[in-house]
Amino acid sequence: MGIMGIEKAQALAKENGFDLVEVSPNATPPVCRLMDYGKYLYRQNKQDQKHKAKQKKHEVKGIRLSVRTDQHDLEVKIKRARRFLEEGNSLKVALIFKGREVTHYDLAVEKMNKIKEDLKDVAKVDQEPKKQGYNLFMILSPLK
Repeated sequence: MGIMGIEKAQALAKENGFDLVEVSPNATPPVCRLMDYGKYLYRQNKQDQKHKAKQKKHEVKGIRLSVRTDQHDLEVKIKRARRFLEEGNSLKVALIFKGREVTHYDLAVEKMNKIKEDLKDVAKVDQEPKKQGYNLFMILSPLK
């Protein structure tokens, strides 16, 4: 509508039943628009909700095993871990020591290395196996 004074623009907005909204305050002169501001906010909220719905939320999934976990059970857990990683989630592998099993640290690291080797085609290691008390943790994340 061209350059006009604030009073004239406000009167024009009121006459047409719109709001006067400042779009670009840093321009010279500042740019304003006549619009229904409530309708604008409603559309903006709807658009934000649509974008949120399209986003995939990634979470940290976990599998737990023991030094005594046998070969077949380990393969089943690796299969489940592969599925988690293919869905785009990170994976926390926790090996729990019970009682005197903590003395067999080398066996636990061996199991962790087997898991790491079996999943190397779908995951990268974020955190190498690390001992915390009676637990051994490793964190894997999916390859892009």
